[in-house]
Amino acid sequence: MGHVTAMQRDIKAVIQPQIKGVIFDLDGTLVSSSLDFSIIKAQIGCPHDQDLLTYIENLPSPYMREEAMHIVHQHELMDAQHSQVLPGVQESLEQLDKLCIPMAIVTRNYGKAAELKLKQCAISISHVITRDDAPAKPDPTALLDIAKQWGFNAEHCIYVGDYLYDIQAAHNASMRACFYAPDDVPTYATEAQYILRHFNELPELILAHR
Repeated sequence: MGHVTAMQRDIKAVIQPQIKGVIFDLDGTLVSSSLDFSIIKAQIGCPHDQDLLTYIENLPSPYMREEAMHIVHQHELMDAQHSQVLPGVQESLEQLDKLCIPMAIVTRNYGKAAELKLKQCAISISHVITRDDAPAKPDPTALLDIAKQWGFNAEHCIYVGDYLYDIQAAHNASMRACFYAPDDVPTYATEAQYILRHFNELPELILAHR
């Protein structure tokens, strides 16, 4: 899916619902992340083709789950210390704020790591839901809770992320998915309604659907 023309955007704006609120993923979308999941999985014995959080949740004893999650937390906290805001993010968030578009973050990170990243990267979005607060993506609970708090129908919200779980979470919540792909575009990206190659394209997308 390539860039759309102005006429195509106008047509989309007519036939698609208005975008009233924007929800973001965190790692790889707003801020950088160097988490190496292959190393984390190896350390806790999770098969490479299984979801890490699901594997931990299904471990047979509370002690095993606690030990495994402690390893994950240490990796997340170390990653948070080196996190940087991604190109175009601050400018785009400022533009959306000027448009009075409510914004929120839904991340699979745990709360302390997410808090550190937001502080270090000076991202001022205060509405943040982590895996401490709601089931992890692709479960739609967090996205639906945010839409409810905003008083919007789910179809009027868009979720912006950089991984398959983000697309699945958006669709599970009956929201539109916007896939951020500054580098390579994976084949599953075509499941999203929109693909951003540069973050500064986001305000224009929102404006086209107001």
